[in-house]
Amino acid sequence: MNVFVTGATGFVGREVVAELGRQGHRAYCLVRNPKSSSARQLANQGHVRLFEGDLVAEPNLASSLAGCDAVIHLVGIIAEAGRNTFQRAHVEATRTVVEAARSARVNRYLHMSALGTRPDAVSTYHRTKWAAEEIVRSSGLAWTILRPSLIHGPADDFVNRFARMSAYAPFLPVIGPGTFLLQPVSVRAVARCFVAALTCERAVGQVYELCGDERLTLVQVLDVILQAAGRRRLKLHLPVRWALALAGLMAYVWPRWFHRAPPLNRDQVLMLQEHNVGDPEPARRLFGLEPEQFTRDVREYVGPCISS
Repeated sequence: MNVFVTGATGFVGREVVAELGRQGHRAYCLVRNPKSSSARQLANQGHVRLFEGDLVAEPNLASSLAGCDAVIHLVGIIAEAGRNTFQRAHVEATRTVVEAARSARVNRYLHMSALGTRPDAVSTYHRTKWAAEEIVRSSGLAWTILRPSLIHGPADDFVNRFARMSAYAPFLPVIGPGTFLLQPVSVRAVARCFVAALTCERAVGQVYELCGDERLTLVQVLDVILQAAGRRRLKLHLPVRWALALAGLMAYVWPRWFHRAPPLNRDQVLMLQEHNVGDPEPARRLFGLEPEQFTRDVREYVGPCISS
């Protein structure tokens, strides 16, 4: 199949594009800057073709989808910065891609949402993810929505950040009690589900939760990371109200001084105060996934990460 992919240079996007090649598909990747190092790395793969474009700035993408059989829409952000807001990145970008798919008569559409997405969520992140899902559900396309939990892997920005932090910091920060449950899923499993869903008729019109088998508190997740890194560190619990105040300060300073999203934002604080778990069995049975264990898999890349 010829598959149009948004967010192809991101953490999940790179793995999805690689999996498309392993399964014999061709990836038509939308990138903002074809000359960037991440775009050039994609272009070096024989099954990849690059298209320059911006989902927020360019509302007409139908011509880029010409000749494609399916769309995998992966674009999303975890923090806002400047004009790159949740509303634009999640809702407006999804509307742009859906309208382009309809105009180009590309009927198969796969959408990356997030575990915990719901209309009454406490976080703007989850509420805008829900609004994007509603656009997909009403699109008239042959859609499938995938909702991953916390995605981990060799290039993630969660596990590896704490692993690197443990190399120099005497403690690791925990927002609030750190007792709410997470269900991490590997980026390899997420990519396999997206690519397998392309040709699976049973997946059309369905929503699948993508999560691992282990339900761990944030404190337990940090313990797993520390064990893989061969270190012991204290946990410093930061009261939620302090974390929210710090996130507010960072949201003001980082975009203005550093021209990028802050390392901590209000939505991250709020989402860490509720369970983020789901049922992995429907996706596992349909897509033929093996059971996953975060405590085992994280050892494959934490050591190399902190020693490099």
